[in-house]
Amino acid sequence: MTTPYVIGIGNAVMDVIAPTSDASLDRLRIEKGIMQLIDRERSEFLMAAQSADADAAKARLVPGGSVANTLAGLGMLGLRTAFIGRVAGDPLGLSYAEQTEQQGTVFVNPPVAGEVLPTSRSIIFVTPDGERSMNTYLGISAELGAEDVNPATFSGADWLFLEGYLFDKDAGKAAFLKAADACHKAGGQAGIALSDPFCVDRHRADFRRLVAGPMDYVIGNIHEWQSLYQVEDLEEALRLASADCGTVICTRSGEDAILIRGDERVTAPVHRVVPVDATGAGDQFAAGLIYGLAIGADLAAAGRMGCIAAAEVISHVGARPESDLRAAFRAEGLV
Repeated sequence: MTTPYVIGIGNAVMDVIAPTSDASLDRLRIEKGIMQLIDRERSEFLMAAQSADADAAKARLVPGGSVANTLAGLGMLGLRTAFIGRVAGDPLGLSYAEQTEQQGTVFVNPPVAGEVLPTSRSIIFVTPDGERSMNTYLGISAELGAEDVNPATFSGADWLFLEGYLFDKDAGKAAFLKAADACHKAGGQAGIALSDPFCVDRHRADFRRLVAGPMDYVIGNIHEWQSLYQVEDLEEALRLASADCGTVICTRSGEDAILIRGDERVTAPVHRVVPVDATGAGDQFAAGLIYGLAIGADLAAAGRMGCIAAAEVISHVGARPESDLRAAFRAEGLV
């Protein structure tokens, strides 16, 4: 069996992480412990403030973004991975591309030179109690379009994974449709994470067409599925979803995940741990799930792999695995 090849499309966001104090958060008027979107001017102000902080030397640059995190997890599990995203030819973008390649994922498109929006960044202030206050500027990554998708990239592709956040613009929608078509022509399967109920609210009709059309599998949580079908009853949402899409996955924050494929319905028990940092839980659930499906595991086993991967990533700070997930899968008799 050849090693499965997974291509992902998503926001290429550089995480700029540095320790700080509660007093600094107050001085910078940063609301503690949440993620908020900021504009370019605010991002440049916070980058400068972070550099001027006494702890600036401890700042770390870590490639992030939801699908990019999933691909990192899949790469650590031994699959071949490639990432389609946009970064600028600035220091953050060059570092993002270089680090992604060093970690084993092909960064398909070179950094964009010239007068363009800066590389997307999430400026993360970490206080002594471990709380992460995230300030995200979407920058150039949100401009990804069909011209960034080369069908030749999909030669030999087995799986495509899309990030719902990028569905906010028409250019992103066009890129998704082009990629799904290229993946299917290569004999692969295409899927998406719904990402955010508010994104679903904004683009419900287009998401519905995507789920009922070119998507072979869709991952969402309770709120996203309920938003997509505008129903309060989860079972009704899942009934409508499974009528539209071949494989439907619903995560339920702390409860068993539900997986439906055709007439088959299974649950995957969550692996309960005390969370240290919930960042990346959904990203690594997707990594474990796609890994299981890619190696031909049954639906219940693939779902269990997703839950184990999610539990691992929330047990430490950071959105990417730090331990051997395949060893954990073997210990559970899944591989």
